[in-house]
Amino acid sequence: MFGVSLGIIDSGGAGSAPASFEPIQTLTAAGGETSLSFTSIPSTYKHLQIRGISRASVASTGTSNVSLTLNSDTGSNYAVHRINTYDNSSINVQGLTNYPYIFLPAQPNDSTTANCFMVSIIDLIDYASTTKNKTVRIFGGANTNVTDATSITALISGGWYSTSAVTSVQVKANTSSFKAGSTFALYGIKG
Repeated sequence: MFGVSLGIIDSGGAGSAPASFEPIQTLTAAGGETSLSFTSIPSTYKHLQIRGISRASVASTGTSNVSLTLNSDTGSNYAVHRINTYDNSSINVQGLTNYPYIFLPAQPNDSTTANCFMVSIIDLIDYASTTKNKTVRIFGGANTNVTDATSITALISGGWYSTSAVTSVQVKANTSSFKAGSTFALYGIKG
């Protein structure tokens, strides 16, 4: 479903070949799930990447929040910085510390334009390190073909205040549940 030919992270020096992506696990919602979890993540990669598409199952227009937690930590141990641009020409810049999760781009609700999904690419940098806090960077959005705040592009950076290795990742539909077909694929990046 998701190609693995992109060399998003170049762990070498100038002129080195792109990093190698290896599929680890794919999660697809049957419909109604409020959380999808990657578990037992091997520590054999330099970085991780998650590529996802999602839509909320709630029968209303607009969008619903989606979030990311690491190792099931829902304490106030995250920092989030995001820039959202909307099709109605508005921009939202937000920075939060001591937060219980990292935001992902909002997903369209089920009564919003049919067959429109949120798309996201999530990089987890040095996820297996036991000496560093974790860094997460996210790019994504959704185009609902409507000129309002439901069409969004988001750039998000986040941090997890923990030196624990990441062994599980949870993607949560905060205010709804995932529509059937919502899919997240986890890749390991060799370095």
